Parts: sequence; C-alpha cells; structure tokens
Amino acid sequence: MRFLLALVGIAALVVVALVSLGMLKIDTSAGSLPSINVAGGKAPEVDAKMATVEFGTANKSVEVPTVGTTTKTVSVPTVRINKPVDANSNTVTTQ
Repeated sequence: MRFLLALVGIAALVVVALVSLGMLKIDTSAGSLPSINVAGGKAPEVDAKMATVEFGTANKSVEVPTVGTTTKTVSVPTVRINKPVDANSNTVTTQ
C-alpha cells in the first residue's frame, strides 16, 4: 500500500516538473452546458371522487342485563359510507 502511494506521489512530482520546464503543455478549453428549450405543455388534470361518511342513530333491539334479561329498544350509533361512483356509473353503498 505504501509503495502504491509513493508511486502516485512520484508520478505527480514528475508531471509538475514537466509542466514547469515547459516539456508538457496541457491545453484546456472552457466547456458549456447543453441548451434546453422548454415550450408549451400542460399540467395533468385530476378529478378526485371522495367517499362521504354519515353518522347517525338507529333503533335496535338489544339485550340489557338486569336481574333478569329483557329486550329493550335503545338508540345505537351508526356509520354509513357512500363510496364514489365507479367507471360504469354504478354507485356502491356499504352499511
């Protein structure tokens, strides 16, 4: 590893010596970036159809524990989700 590093160092010194003595001339020219033309175009259109969520109550018969069990009608929460219309214009409703 040290030998390789020493060899690179010696090569760099030789290049510097040749350039300073005029025996090696390195010609460089300025580069340029390519030109890019952007014209026209249009942003994509997006149409998002979102589901709606409805909250409410419905009367259901449930067993309520007491000393004995009886069936009472109580108001329980409900959730209804209306999904967006699909591609065939059919609505999908889940309850």
